[in-house]
Amino acid sequence: MKVVLLAGGFGTRISEESQYKPKPMIEIGGKPILWHIMKEYSYYGFNEFIICAGYKQYVIKEWFADYFLHNSDITFDFTKGGNDMIIHEQHCEPWKVTVVDTGLNTMTGGRIKRVQKYVGDEPFLMTYGDGVCDVDMNKLVEFHKEHGKIATLTAVMLEQQKGVLDIGGDNAVKSFREKSHTDGAPINAGYMVLNPEIFDYIDGDDTVFEREPLERLAKEGQLMSYMHKGFWQCMDTKREMDMLEKYLATGTAPWKKWD
Repeated sequence: MKVVLLAGGFGTRISEESQYKPKPMIEIGGKPILWHIMKEYSYYGFNEFIICAGYKQYVIKEWFADYFLHNSDITFDFTKGGNDMIIHEQHCEPWKVTVVDTGLNTMTGGRIKRVQKYVGDEPFLMTYGDGVCDVDMNKLVEFHKEHGKIATLTAVMLEQQKGVLDIGGDNAVKSFREKSHTDGAPINAGYMVLNPEIFDYIDGDDTVFEREPLERLAKEGQLMSYMHKGFWQCMDTKREMDMLEKYLATGTAPWKKWD
């Protein structure tokens, strides 16, 4: 199962960092938060990624172009008048990474629509490139397969300004709307499983995935929630970035299940 990662936004709320790079490439613990998210999926055996890039997309491409080199023990031999490169050991993950320029101003739904040809006609995982979580991916996928609906999203109980979910007793999402400060409702944390029919709900570049597609799915009874009571944290601000850094520095990062 492939993993689609949304990594094309401007990251204006953390502009002190994102003016130089896309927000998913902002580092915590010496690695981009995007890398941490990919490690989460890889821990559960999901190793094929499609990255929906946009703002400063070349930064993402260049980072992965150099990744093998930066994580290998290499001898550069110039003694024969050339540049012979001998790779002794490499410490890279078994990843297949496709980076797609989905446009500078494309909305979230449009970015997903643009990678349809890379996803193919099969269910896929999808999340945002700015939040970490300790959700069990295998249980999430199992839940999605069991209910048979088009879409599953991971819901968490946090007072954040994300999309609010009205969830029924059968875990079906009854409605989807933007959050107000008075809410204490479950929110959309991303970490979704989507069937290929999802592409039929997206019109084009101007489609905001969290609005028309998810709202329509909810009305049709095709959107389910996987309730997660563990850790989830997005990185919208410098304060949140520093908090995630502290988790890593103290060895208490809940999302870091790998060695």
